[in-house]
Amino acid sequence: MGSGPASNEPPARSTSPEGSAAPTAPPVRYRSPDEDGARWLGFPFRDGDLVISTRSKSGTTWVQMICALLVFKTPQLPRPLADLSPWFDWLTAPRDAVLARLEAQTHRRFIKTHLPLDGLPLDPRATYLVVARHPLDAAVSMYHHQTNLDRARWRDLVGLAPGPQAPPERPSLHDWMAEWIDDTTAIEENLDRMLGIFHHLRDAWARRGEPNVVLLHYADLVADLDGVMRALADRIGEQVPESVWPDLVTAAGFASMQDRAADLVPDRSGVIRDPKAFFRAGRSGAHDGVLTAAELARYHDRAATLADPELLAWLHRG
Repeated sequence: MGSGPASNEPPARSTSPEGSAAPTAPPVRYRSPDEDGARWLGFPFRDGDLVISTRSKSGTTWVQMICALLVFKTPQLPRPLADLSPWFDWLTAPRDAVLARLEAQTHRRFIKTHLPLDGLPLDPRATYLVVARHPLDAAVSMYHHQTNLDRARWRDLVGLAPGPQAPPERPSLHDWMAEWIDDTTAIEENLDRMLGIFHHLRDAWARRGEPNVVLLHYADLVADLDGVMRALADRIGEQVPESVWPDLVTAAGFASMQDRAADLVPDRSGVIRDPKAFFRAGRSGAHDGVLTAAELARYHDRAATLADPELLAWLHRG
């Protein structure tokens, strides 16, 4: 369920490692059967809005939870996380209905998107949080996530005809990952394949000097959750009483989030079959031992053609 630019609207930027569009370039329209970046056109931003931009399975829900904790300053959230922080591009609910929910919020808003920054209106009133994860770990997580989706329910919600009664047999994780490394699917077809992941991160990396763009790394959340949360609070101007920090960090931990899966899973419409299974592992290095040395070498050779060494060193650490 990835997305890419509409076929009749090619990307308005280079896909080379050094290429980047000017911040004032009009957004690229990324569109797929279940999401459409055009929903952001005319979005009524407010001062202080937070927009969480990630590729799938890269820490989206984790950072949404962290934002919720920093905004409300208590582990007891007033609503399920998906209600507080909707995925605005997703077509499972009408745009007007999602927008009305956001307009009714009186707290600081934090909104989810899987679009790259070049597919969004970049408003100076908002801060854009881009979350990166080692692409091979994200791919492993995506493989497992796909088995937890009720595709019949999804197709019904987005208005597609029913699919085949029996889904095709899935390859093993190893075979799927080996194919993922060699996959040449363009971003026009699927942003969750290798080219799309690197495009998303390369675009954000090129904008990292902007005052309202923040890059976060999944490995840092694993290694030093307290430190990352404190640094993010400083960056977005949230003053958190020292007395509540331990409870907030505990609530943002993987075990606590898994225990609260029913309220934190990013879906209120039944597309995700098992909320607890959505929080499957929560660690870095998920790809260790899956691929052969030759396959890993192929991955790194290809990654070197898609991003500059500085970005790769940052992306692959941890």
